[in-house]
Amino acid sequence: MVEDHLATADCLQITREVGFDTLLTDGKPYATSCPLPFQADSVKTARDVTRSTLHGWGLHELSDDATLVVSELVTNAVRYAMYAAGRREITLLLMRVAPHVLLAVADPSDEVPTPKEPDFISENGRGLYIVETYSQCWGWDPLAKGGKAVWALFHADS
Repeated sequence: MVEDHLATADCLQITREVGFDTLLTDGKPYATSCPLPFQADSVKTARDVTRSTLHGWGLHELSDDATLVVSELVTNAVRYAMYAAGRREITLLLMRVAPHVLLAVADPSDEVPTPKEPDFISENGRGLYIVETYSQCWGWDPLAKGGKAVWALFHADS
């Protein structure tokens, strides 16, 4: 239980230090940012960018879990945020904050992501459950210009 609390505290500290508004506009040496349109193809693009970025960073072992999580986050953004006043696009951000990898999906919706009790028979509703299961921790931060960044943190061994 103490480790869980420390992991959550680390997650919150890292996301506050990172500052998503700055990261979404500034290039950093260990950060990749990719704009994505509100369309189903964006999920595949996000998976491809995530996989190639992690391979480029020598973090092959994170690829499967991170691409699954990014698929869920982008799917949620495409499904729910596209009705948010039709402004902007989705932005995928991957950042290496040793010993972690932070991935985030920014969207124009101010709606708070709310986990649902997973229904394993239903076709949908398990997205945030999957994000929580496969990442060290996850959360969201509001953006200064409106919208939010939903993020997940992974521990990287390398």
